Amino acid sequence: MNSTTTLTTLAADAWQLTQRGPRVVLGLAGPPGAGKSTLARALVAEIGAGAAYLPLDGFHLSNDQLERLGLAPRKGSEPSFDARGYVALLHRVLDDTAADVYVPDYDRTLHEPVAARHRVAPGARIVVTEGNYLACDLPDWRAARELMAACWYVEAPAGVRQERLVERQLAGGRDPEAARAWVAENDVPNGELVAASRDRCDRILSTIGMDMFNYSQ
Repeated sequence: MNSTTTLTTLAADAWQLTQRGPRVVLGLAGPPGAGKSTLARALVAEIGAGAAYLPLDGFHLSNDQLERLGLAPRKGSEPSFDARGYVALLHRVLDDTAADVYVPDYDRTLHEPVAARHRVAPGARIVVTEGNYLACDLPDWRAARELMAACWYVEAPAGVRQERLVERQLAGGRDPEAARAWVAENDVPNGELVAASRDRCDRILSTIGMDMFNYSQ
């Protein structure tokens, strides 16, 4: 994305995808801290009532399930998501256009997924979904990618992402040392896995300098 690309331009490009069917899904993939959720929410706000938001983070496994699976120290890693549940909801969103479809999210205060925080209304023509692993060449994620009319890769410089990620962990209650350790031991390897999916995306975007940060999160 060049410096002249604006949120309005991206929203117009996203809306063009609706020519492909009564409802389409646009995916935003990319490493942790790249600005995917901010961009997704901004696109939905810019498009208006014809768009809806569907975050992959709503498919985090609960803390109880992570403990059961021994994944609590790797929360946010690829196997710590209910990928099949995510694919099932994408199918429903595309197939069930006559009724409200409720969408889960992740609550950073509760540190747990929560049900039905978002809604795909019958009038929504485009559903913007975002998450780290949407373009990964792995079981279930391949199935998710096939349901998307397009998938854009969102990136930002490593230093910017690290600063954002440490701030996220601080806001979640970790002390500075623990926040930096979590980023190094979890977010960095997760980002390396995601980077391998970059070439599977239709478009590469940088969030640096975009006007999307004028939108509330």
